[in-house]
Amino acid sequence: MGPHPAVAAIRLAVRRVLHDILSDHTTPAAVGAAAAVDAPHKLPPSSRPRSSGQVPPPPPLVLVACSGGADSMALASALAFEAPKLGLRAGGITVDHGLQPGSDLRAEEVVGRLTELGLAPVESIAVSVGREGGPEAAARDARYAALDSAAERHDAAAILLGHTRDDQAETVLLGLARGSGIRSLSGMAAVSGTGGRYRRPFLHIDRQTARKACMVQSLPVWDDPHNADPAYTRSRLRHEGLPALEKALGKGVVEALARTAQLSRDDADALDTWAGQVEASVRDAAGLLECAKLYVLPPAVRRRILRRAAIEAGAPAGSLFARHIEEVDRLITGWRGQGAINLPGKVVAQRQGGRLVIRQG
Repeated sequence: MGPHPAVAAIRLAVRRVLHDILSDHTTPAAVGAAAAVDAPHKLPPSSRPRSSGQVPPPPPLVLVACSGGADSMALASALAFEAPKLGLRAGGITVDHGLQPGSDLRAEEVVGRLTELGLAPVESIAVSVGREGGPEAAARDARYAALDSAAERHDAAAILLGHTRDDQAETVLLGLARGSGIRSLSGMAAVSGTGGRYRRPFLHIDRQTARKACMVQSLPVWDDPHNADPAYTRSRLRHEGLPALEKALGKGVVEALARTAQLSRDDADALDTWAGQVEASVRDAAGLLECAKLYVLPPAVRRRILRRAAIEAGAPAGSLFARHIEEVDRLITGWRGQGAINLPGKVVAQRQGGRLVIRQG
């Protein structure tokens, strides 16, 4: 008798991602060695690993970011089960945000649970959460900075994140509320970060499946009280907004929003590629943007070029919103002699002699 359907689903999702990681981060020889570990009898004698007297490099390390919640515990258990079968090392990281009393003790409990699963190395990282961008954004920035540091310190090939289809639906709705354009509607990418460091195997798996997988495996989970705190926007959306939408529109809203994310990402990626291909053609010999050439481009392509130019000039990407780019765009499409536009990061955009100059003010 095979595993429970919920367990089988999460293991399959993790197995697929691990195969991708092997393809992306190992040499053909290492892939062959991993295949030999998994099924040596399937390889011809000439392809089987031989002793050469040299110490082979260690297998790639894959880390799981685990809060102790159901999603990340289900992910950790699946990683611990699947990684050894592919010749991969598997470890875990938990981040202590220090936002609740006893958070350090909670982090140590998570370390113990990950260790019991057989993961190594396992590490707890305490961070200091600032205030920039609001509490949720500040906590996210601190968490990813800690995970990036851990990945570099352990030379990890990838870090798995437990975001589910429900999380994706919430992200799409938050982007829609901000009015930030198609890129914001595309939600979270399955692969992101430096060199594709972050992988999200569960974007097509609902939150209830992950919780069920933990229950049938008797995995203890921790429910973060912040996830039910109405002071946080995502919490209100999760417990009030999405249920109201499902009541008004019927079941299937979460699946539809997740599908919208993927379709939006495909479109956004195509437009980003187009903008990258034509950017050089709208600059003069000095590298300045020519307004007349920008004017004839489709707005979606032109605004991507403007956004990229603003970020290159020093505007923080996370603080650069659609309204900022629209104001800069009007220097091209609605030119009436208006003055300079102030952007985040003390960046200034102004029109001078038919050229658009974007620089530090």
